Amino acid sequence: MIGTERLPQSADSQLASHIFGFIEELFPICRSITGDGLRQTLRHVAARIPLEIHEVPTGTQAFDWTVPREWNIRDAYVSDSQGRRVIDFQKSNLHVVNYSVPVRKRLSLAELRDHLHTLPEHPDWTPYRTSYYRDSWGFCLSQRQLDSLPDGEYEVVIDSSLEPGSLSYGESVLAGESAGEVLISTHCCHPSLCNDNLSGIAVAAFLAQALAARPRRYTYRFLFIPGTIGAITWLSRNEDAASRVRHGLVLACVGDTGPFSYKKSRRGNADIDRVVLHLLKHSGRPYNVRDFSPYGYDERQFCSPGFDLPVGCLNRTQHGKFAEYHTSADNLAFVNPDALAATLRFLLEVFDVLEQNRSYLSLNPRCEPQLGRRGLYREIGGFPDAEVRELAMLWVLNLSDGKHSLLDIAERSGLCFDAIRQAAGDLLKNELLMPLQLEERI
Repeated sequence: MIGTERLPQSADSQLASHIFGFIEELFPICRSITGDGLRQTLRHVAARIPLEIHEVPTGTQAFDWTVPREWNIRDAYVSDSQGRRVIDFQKSNLHVVNYSVPVRKRLSLAELRDHLHTLPEHPDWTPYRTSYYRDSWGFCLSQRQLDSLPDGEYEVVIDSSLEPGSLSYGESVLAGESAGEVLISTHCCHPSLCNDNLSGIAVAAFLAQALAARPRRYTYRFLFIPGTIGAITWLSRNEDAASRVRHGLVLACVGDTGPFSYKKSRRGNADIDRVVLHLLKHSGRPYNVRDFSPYGYDERQFCSPGFDLPVGCLNRTQHGKFAEYHTSADNLAFVNPDALAATLRFLLEVFDVLEQNRSYLSLNPRCEPQLGRRGLYREIGGFPDAEVRELAMLWVLNLSDGKHSLLDIAERSGLCFDAIRQAAGDLLKNELLMPLQLEERI
C-alpha cells in the first residue's frame, strides 16, 4: 500500500533533507504574481519534474479579471545623506512592497514614513506587503530599523518595471488509467517566505515525483500558479479539464510543526473530504478540521459555484494563525524538514486511499460464508490484530452489495481503511468477492 509504510529512518531523513534543500534553493528568489522571479521558480520545478510552463499575455480576460501587467525588479534602496543604504532590497526582497512602481526621488523622513511598513508588535521582523492591483510603492522594514533612522533627507530608489508582458504558470500531468483527474494546486507567487509557500511548492514537486513512479488509476494534474489570478486564469482556459476533476487539494503552509489542518471543499462531503478526515481520525495525532468558507487560498476559486469542484485545502498551521505568517520570520529556520517529509507521507496515504477505494459484490450474500473452511481464520490467527482483521472481513462481506465502497465500509465500521482494504484483498483471493467496474463520480 503506497504511502502507509514508514520509510527506514535513514531514507526518511534523506527525504526530509531533500525537500528542505529544495526550499533552500528557492528561498532567495524574488517572486510575484508575474515576472522573471516566478519564471525562475518554475524552471527550478521543471528541473525536478516534467512541467509545461504557460505564458498568458497581459490584458487577457479571465472571467471578471484581466491578466495584469508584468512586474520585475532589479534593485531598490533607501540611502541616507552619507549614501549608506539603510533599507536594502539586496539584503532581503521583503524590504520592497511587492509590485511597487518605479521610484527615484529625495524625501524627508516625515514624507518617507507614509511609504514605510513595520510590525510594532514584532520589532525585529520585516512584514510582507503587496500592491498588486493599484499603482503604489513602499518599503518594509523592522520597527527597530525605523526607530533608528534620524531626521533628514533620504534618497529613495526602486528600479522596477510594470509593463505589458505575461502571467506564467506551470502544469504537470501524470496520465493514469482513467480520464478522471486529481488536482493538486499550490501558489508560487510569494518571495522569500518559506512556510507560505515554498513548503507547498517543494512538497508538491516531491509528491509528483513519487506518484510518477507508481501505477495510477487516476490522472494527476499539478498546478504551480500565482495566487488568485493564477487559479482564475487556469480555470478560464481549462474548463474541459476542470470538468474531469474528481478530487483535489490545495497545498499551503505545510512545513511547520503544527498539527494538520484541513479545510473541507464547498460540498463538505466529497470523497477527498471523507478520506482526509478518515485518515486524520485514525492517525492518533491532533488535527484541526474547518468547514469551507470563501476566504483563503485558491480552493475558493476551484469551489466557486460555477465550478464547485471537490477541492479541499491542506495546511499544518492555518494561514494567519502563526505569528510568523507574512513576515521575515517565515524563514528557513521556521520550516521543519521532518514536518515536510511527514506531510508528503500523509498525502501519499490520502491518494492511496483514493486509488484503492472501490466497490465489491459478495458472491456469497446469503448468510456469511464459512471462513474457517477456506483457511481465513487460520490466516488470521497468527496476527496480534486478529480480532480486527476478522471483524473487517465480516464488515466487508456484509456491505459488499454493490452500493458501498471500501471507504463507506471503513466509515461505518469505525475501522481504518487499510484493515478494510486488506480484508477485501483476502476475500477476493478466496473468490468471495467480485470487483465492480470503477465508478467515475463527480
